[in-house]
Amino acid sequence: MALDAPTMLTLTIALAAAAALYLAIEWRGVREASLLFWSLGFATISLGSTLALLRGSGLLLIGIWFANGLLIVAHWLFLVGVAQFTATRLSRAWYLAPAAWLALLLLPGEQQWPKVMLLVNSLLVALPSIRAGALLRPHGGSLGAGAAQLRYVLLGHGLFYLAKAIPALVPGTLIDLAAFRGEIIQVSLVEGAMAIMLIALSMTGTVRYRREKRIERLAARDPLTTLYNRRALETRAPHLLREASPARPGALLLIDIDNFKLVNDLHGHAAGDRLLVTLSEMIRAVLPDGALAARLGGDEFVILLRDASGERIAALGDRLRRGFHDAAAKAFATPEAVTLSIGASLYDRPPASLVALIEQGDLALYESKRGGRNSIRLVDGTLAGKASMGGHTGIGIGATRSQGM
Repeated sequence: MALDAPTMLTLTIALAAAAALYLAIEWRGVREASLLFWSLGFATISLGSTLALLRGSGLLLIGIWFANGLLIVAHWLFLVGVAQFTATRLSRAWYLAPAAWLALLLLPGEQQWPKVMLLVNSLLVALPSIRAGALLRPHGGSLGAGAAQLRYVLLGHGLFYLAKAIPALVPGTLIDLAAFRGEIIQVSLVEGAMAIMLIALSMTGTVRYRREKRIERLAARDPLTTLYNRRALETRAPHLLREASPARPGALLLIDIDNFKLVNDLHGHAAGDRLLVTLSEMIRAVLPDGALAARLGGDEFVILLRDASGERIAALGDRLRRGFHDAAAKAFATPEAVTLSIGASLYDRPPASLVALIEQGDLALYESKRGGRNSIRLVDGTLAGKASMGGHTGIGIGATRSQGM
């Protein structure tokens, strides 16, 4: 099969239509705006290439001006899609760029008109492509192999169109846009078909990476509070536990809501859910850098701290306890106060396991409940704590306490 202009355009139409259909199907499944813009971009290329075929029939206004205008719109849609993918806000100038093509209608039909059209068209395709590639640079982490490939494909595609603009700047160069002849047209058609294939494949990989990351996040998060769930905590905790040392002790805080059942019974489970979300937001607000927080289940939460101390635990626990008491009292009327009981365990060497550490926190939590609730109990398992207690590590002895209000 000869790679003449009509054949290349037909191939481009088929490739772009297939890419548009695939990305549209993906968009229906995940509803990401970037997919919709990319799908529309490929559909626009397919339509523009169809119009370009009419150039051979003498319909120059449609085959040249409209076809190239749609090519510009398609690359603008690619840019907007990348901006959506990277959560970047584009300046207003980028939204006005496609309108620049309309200015060519005001040019007189002189000999320089084809050169101006080639120059403007090349720049209006190159600049959005290069800008889109620049937006895909990693920010503190990889966007995935597909996004990295898409970045370089768009940059290469943009640079090609910059180079394509050079002949329009060379004096004496004859450019005939009314025919499918010439090296510029032939090379552009081949590059365009290759670029469509590479961009479509890269976008596919980008979408797949984003979907896998979303599934991974959903699997690691509690659906109600969006804090880590127990499985995610067990995966992330070992690294934090291994950092414990006498110079930088670690700590676990086990948090339970007192009289939570009263809220569910008197105000409904939706009210109980709102209270859980309120507590999770308070935990996020007080969580230090490098700490972990998770919902273990029901109304039980856990916080893992690094570089902790009895004073830091008491301050963090009191802030949570007081804030939650005030919020619950304002939101729900109950016969008994809805408060927090906190059991904490301080350690200066890596514990045997997360489970063992949670069991220590659970014992401290039990003492907090038994002591009247709305309080903090600390088990100090550090060498300094054991020495101050004469080798006794029992709950509450020598512990930091904050009694109920």
